[in-house]
Amino acid sequence: MPWCCARKIFAANLVLLAMMGCRSGPPVVAVIPRTTGMSLWEPERAGADAAANAHGMKIYWNAPTREDDVQGQIALVEKIIDEKYAGLVLAPDQSLALMTPVRRAVSKGIPTVVIGSALPLNPGGRLSYIVSDDEQAGQMAAARVGAILNGNGTVAIIGINPDIAGVLERVRSFEATMAAQFPQIHIVEKRMGSFNVPYEQQITEEVLMGHSDLGAVLAVTADATRGAYSALSELHRTGSVKLVGCDQDLLAPLVSGEMDSVIAEDTYEMGHRAVEWIALERQGKTAPAFQKVAPRLVTKENLNSPDIRRILGLVAQ
Repeated sequence: MPWCCARKIFAANLVLLAMMGCRSGPPVVAVIPRTTGMSLWEPERAGADAAANAHGMKIYWNAPTREDDVQGQIALVEKIIDEKYAGLVLAPDQSLALMTPVRRAVSKGIPTVVIGSALPLNPGGRLSYIVSDDEQAGQMAAARVGAILNGNGTVAIIGINPDIAGVLERVRSFEATMAAQFPQIHIVEKRMGSFNVPYEQQITEEVLMGHSDLGAVLAVTADATRGAYSALSELHRTGSVKLVGCDQDLLAPLVSGEMDSVIAEDTYEMGHRAVEWIALERQGKTAPAFQKVAPRLVTKENLNSPDIRRILGLVAQ
């Protein structure tokens, strides 16, 4: 979609948001992912919608068109607070920047569930967390790299984005598991990342050119996964360097065998539980304060299993 058109759609949705806030009818829960149009977040929408329908509610779904548009996400949350929606489900683009609007939402009595990665705010009151188990994701990635390298070789980590708390936990867990279980596999590079696929591609190309014997790449975000795959393709290394990605937004290379695997977040389950918790709050009941949702390892072999297809949003819910 052209950038100008995407901006117009986002602006139009903000206008619609204001209109919906003033309209009578079923309670509406605002569901705000990091960005729209990504395979990572579309299942969240389906899960949230299913839970809302079960409780006589509706969802309002909108987000910035880019993950690095933090100010756009903040503005959207502020709009939601002003329109007094029944609840807020938020996957924050940046941990620190979203603290203030989340505090404001909670202070206004809006049940708020943060999903994906936690903020530096304690749960309680009207604030809850449903996060992906990033410690387990790191362990899964380590087990997969250990298996595909037969316990010996080299691996590089790319896409370490400090703006997303869960990413740092993935990396810590991966490193600890590798050191404990696969001491003969050496981490030869650790590169910082951003919400920028061309940048991630450039970084991966530098790593590949600096390590001709590299055995595997762990890309710890969706953007890093796309960038790493592009770099491997450009340099004709998809056959010799195994790519383990995170945050499902690139599936075709799994089918072709050009990418080994993806550690997938179950955003369907996170979205479903979040709206369920908001429904509990509206009934005067106490929702859980914190919960982790297990990720799944997706490979060519299990890609078409019913459970994986649900997580990836490949079947009608």
